[in-house]
Amino acid sequence: MDITIHASFLPHTDADASLAFYRDALGFEVRGDAGYDGLRWITVGPPGQPDTSIVLEPPSADPGVTDDERRAVVEMMAKGTFAGVLLATADLDGTFERLRAGNAEVVQEPAEQPYGVRDCAVRDPAGNLVRIRELP
Repeated sequence: MDITIHASFLPHTDADASLAFYRDALGFEVRGDAGYDGLRWITVGPPGQPDTSIVLEPPSADPGVTDDERRAVVEMMAKGTFAGVLLATADLDGTFERLRAGNAEVVQEPAEQPYGVRDCAVRDPAGNLVRIRELP
């Protein structure tokens, strides 16, 4: 079977702030920016990897989610416990410094982990955890 990850979804609370984080601080390409009924979806992805994307979406977009569930999602996002993504780079220190300079909320500075990787962690403007590991 030949299967790939095409897109993953992360919620956003401020489309422009999320766009600045993923485009300006991380250097991702903007592949789509669509609005509908007062909501906005932004598709971003790493340069040179056109088949892999992250869709930044409003947490209230799913019509099957109840108001109570929406409130729970927003509360979890505010605490940074709702969603996350794991990225990888050959230049962990440089990437971390760009994120810090862009005022990303630092969760963990670059460090060697007991499970054998060197990584760091920040939160995007919506509170999503973004872990970045160093490629060997």
